Amino acid sequence: MRRFSATAAIRPLVLVTAGTLALAGCGGDEPAGPDLSVSGAYMPQPVSDMAAGFLTVTNKGDEDAELTSVTSDLGEVTVHETEGQAMREVSSLDVPAHGALVLESGGSHLMFEQLAQKPREGQTVSVTLHFTGLDPVEVDLPVKAATYRPTSGN
Repeated sequence: MRRFSATAAIRPLVLVTAGTLALAGCGGDEPAGPDLSVSGAYMPQPVSDMAAGFLTVTNKGDEDAELTSVTSDLGEVTVHETEGQAMREVSSLDVPAHGALVLESGGSHLMFEQLAQKPREGQTVSVTLHFTGLDPVEVDLPVKAATYRPTSGN
């Protein structure tokens, strides 16, 4: 009498599935490239004709990305970094492979100048992030209280 083993019946299926998945992972000559996502975006309500924007760009890809500019209907947007006590405009910021670019209060950030209007708490400001060689990324920044500080990261 022959015994039926569920494990024996499943084993060929598992091997075929594993082989298929292994081959699917072989993408050929296509580079992995940057794989970007944005989180923690916000803008403190401006108290003057200037405003700041904060967010985190995460890159899960195998290649670095470069943020080259930001545009918005709200006004001119520039990218700044802070070193020590000095803030300066920069032409780009790197988003390292398997890393993140954190734009936060006291560090690198977006600077909005010549505001077309002053957004109020509860509103949303739309921006477009531009990266070298990649499609632009649209991001909505909720406007928070002028004194808002995130509790953990961005």
